[in-house]
Amino acid sequence: MFQRVLVANRGEIALRVIRACRDMNIGVVCVYSTADKGAPWLSLADQAVCIGTGPAADSYLKIPRIIAAAEKTGADAIHPGYGFLSENSSFAEQCRESRIEFIGPPHEAMRKLGNKNEAKIIARAAKVPLVPGSEGLITSEEEALKVARQYGYPVLIKAAAGGGGRGMRVARDDASLLTGYVSAKQEAEAAFKDGSVFIEKYLEQPRHIEVQLLGDQHGNVIHLYERDCSLQRRHQKLVEESPAPNLPPKVRDEICKSAVRLAKTAGYYSAGTCEFLLDKQNNFYFIEVNSRIQVEHPVTELVTGVDLVREQIRIAAGEKLKYRQSDIVQKGSAIEVRINAEDPEANFQPSPGRITQWYSPGGPGVRVDTHARTGYVVPPNYDSLVAKLLVHQPTREESIRVMRRALNEFVVEGIKTTIPIHKRIFNTAAFVDGVVDTTFIERVFYSPGNESPK
Repeated sequence: MFQRVLVANRGEIALRVIRACRDMNIGVVCVYSTADKGAPWLSLADQAVCIGTGPAADSYLKIPRIIAAAEKTGADAIHPGYGFLSENSSFAEQCRESRIEFIGPPHEAMRKLGNKNEAKIIARAAKVPLVPGSEGLITSEEEALKVARQYGYPVLIKAAAGGGGRGMRVARDDASLLTGYVSAKQEAEAAFKDGSVFIEKYLEQPRHIEVQLLGDQHGNVIHLYERDCSLQRRHQKLVEESPAPNLPPKVRDEICKSAVRLAKTAGYYSAGTCEFLLDKQNNFYFIEVNSRIQVEHPVTELVTGVDLVREQIRIAAGEKLKYRQSDIVQKGSAIEVRINAEDPEANFQPSPGRITQWYSPGGPGVRVDTHARTGYVVPPNYDSLVAKLLVHQPTREESIRVMRRALNEFVVEGIKTTIPIHKRIFNTAAFVDGVVDTTFIERVFYSPGNESPK
């Protein structure tokens, strides 16, 4: 087992990894930017090393500085958390070349799965359903028109190296296809230095279902069932839950088995998530693999009792999975809401600043993962997540009731947060009935005539 782990991240996920290491009697090193100097989680590490100024490009994305910090402090492994360098295959490769273990999947699998077009090739080989569309990359406007007309509008233009909705355009006719093709390529080139795109049939109002995976370096792969992540704004998740409501057991079983087949075909190990879209007829289609720990991983921890971060560390150290598939059982209902420093009444604009009052909810079945507290200053440089509020109850109905109570208890002053819109969501009949999709937030709260979530 590792003696010392360097946490190459910040905020809530840095604190989560620190706690897992402490539970495993592993020493901890943190890196930080000048914007995070004096941050609460740093005091819990054995050592903290400043690696640059506030902008992520000058600190948390500086690979040589992170590796140098690990070498200087004697860390024998690096945990990347999520975001930043967590899915950067070059970072994983450079860590291992420096004889520092990367707590994540092999860089070869990351590289293949990180490119959506390559991931589709692996999915085909694993006989995992794909959204109908181009066989490979689209290299001209003429080819784009041919594919779109073959499958019929609307279609979705997607960046092969994309994520977070960047390099993605919906086209409903020839004119919007041509403009979308150009703008998607330009955005993808600027964001990912890779302007390649492909085209898929656009699914109207789909659900977003993802499967949590764990695999070890000995060829064992298991799933830990699914999460429903359909409630999103601008392709960023707001609410996640498990089990997915109104999902037929046969479909759940097929999705989970498909995810395992794909991971085995890719030679994947560590924690990871296989993501699917589900249409109105409950047909599911693979879209991508997130080769890291997910923001919403606690949802799965609550319903399965498995500490995913601890398992990540064990797997990276070369140990075999301690679970068989038959050991994994979904128990109860877990729901997570993301508390972001954003203003829902102003199109989710970031709301950095000092938190003047912070009161977290509690009680049976309530979990709050956060690095924030009264007096903490949310910097403008990074992701706006300040807390994850989770509930776990025997039934979904009970989870919804407890979440309403917990949201009413949650007090955050000094900044705007997403708490108000979560209160609305949990009192909306369609959500209570489990009838939502990826367009729900825009349609229900921001459609014409209902622009404000008040």
